[in-house]
Amino acid sequence: MSVPRILVAGLRGGGGKTLISLGLIAAWREQGHTVAPFKKGPDYIDAAWLSSAAGRPCRNLDLFLHSPDTVLHSFHSATVDADVAVIEGNRGIFDGMDARGSYSSAELAKMLTAPVVLAVDCTKATRTIAALVLGCQQLDPLVSIRGVILNRTAGTRHQAVITASIEETCGLSVMGVIPRLPLETFPERHLGLVPPQEHAGEDSALGVAAAIARDNLDLDALWSVAQRAPALSAVKGSHPTEPVSAREEAVTIGVFRDAAFQFYYPENLEALQREGATLVEVSPLEDVELPEGLDALYLGGGFPETLAPALADNDSFKESLRRAVDTGLPVYAECGGAVYLGERLRYQGSEYPMAGVLPVTFGFRTKPQGHGYTEVETVADNPFFDIGESLRGHEFHYTHMEAPSVEDLSFAFKVHRGHGFDGERDGLCHGSVLASYTHLHALGSRQWAPALVRAAARFRSSNG
Repeated sequence: MSVPRILVAGLRGGGGKTLISLGLIAAWREQGHTVAPFKKGPDYIDAAWLSSAAGRPCRNLDLFLHSPDTVLHSFHSATVDADVAVIEGNRGIFDGMDARGSYSSAELAKMLTAPVVLAVDCTKATRTIAALVLGCQQLDPLVSIRGVILNRTAGTRHQAVITASIEETCGLSVMGVIPRLPLETFPERHLGLVPPQEHAGEDSALGVAAAIARDNLDLDALWSVAQRAPALSAVKGSHPTEPVSAREEAVTIGVFRDAAFQFYYPENLEALQREGATLVEVSPLEDVELPEGLDALYLGGGFPETLAPALADNDSFKESLRRAVDTGLPVYAECGGAVYLGERLRYQGSEYPMAGVLPVTFGFRTKPQGHGYTEVETVADNPFFDIGESLRGHEFHYTHMEAPSVEDLSFAFKVHRGHGFDGERDGLCHGSVLASYTHLHALGSRQWAPALVRAAARFRSSNG
């Protein structure tokens, strides 16, 4: 018997899906329910907020990065002890990689046989909203759209006209009406919402979201929709998403985790533990130096640009990092982690000295330099991957490489889809360091965690 579930979708990005998903999770949790949160797509920031609202890790479900079998296993394993699952879609419900909507929220909803509630921004429209909802119903009748939530309505007359139009034209119930809100509870910046790690009032913001849901959504009707989700077939066989069993740890891997470095899939950390690693959190913002006894480092993405002054001022930590790299410590870095390893970062008219591990300066532009799914092929020697391996991931960065002599740099990856460092290459290598703009998910790139642990074991053995 599978868990009750509901997928919150929209007609476009920025239409209110995240606020509604957060409010729904927080309100149901207040009622005493255990809610399993999910985010469709590779997004880190929305997933972090969903994790905070639910009080448990949010899992990303991505049909480009993961096989259908992996998606189903991940969903099943994360809902074993849950009363309900809330899945936040991304972009518009049918938006995917191509004209057919490949890998869209609609495709995920069909795979999970999840009932869908559409969150619709009603700004400056009335009956046209019903036409848009009707179009979604008719474009793919296999997608089970069960209700609508109106967002940013202008008043009682506005909402009454839209509600009557939808119920008469589409035969769907309006299960919530959220008016235009004067407060910006969840501010945004260049990569989306300000993450909870940097939000000045995370608990207060979640309280506001819960109150919005209590006051404006029909929680009972939405609960009933989730309860009526068809049963999913049982998934047979073992799978890497299952709980990590206790085992003797063989290596110790440091993981950068603080307000500057926060982009980690829980499955990536679990995969390292499954391979026998003990994980130690490290903060280049607060720690004086690297802790002793590390066999490798994992630097995730984040916002080194917004915290560049504090990172630049921690000279003792940067010096300890350079010394460790000089001894051959394996370092795997993604996006923001790669930027931190550079010599300098230019941001908003200022220049900040970074760790000085990589012979590259990074700049920051007002438009994304890489945004979307990536496909790379390993074409050169590096500390982790075999030549010939193909990897799928994603990237989203405003930073870019500024190198005086690009010819002298070594890159492990040829980019077949995406931008990477220069549109053609990704995975900058320097000794025992591999720094890439491509973010990998351990369940989609199964070779990643074993490769990192093997590199750590080699280093540990060589330093006896």
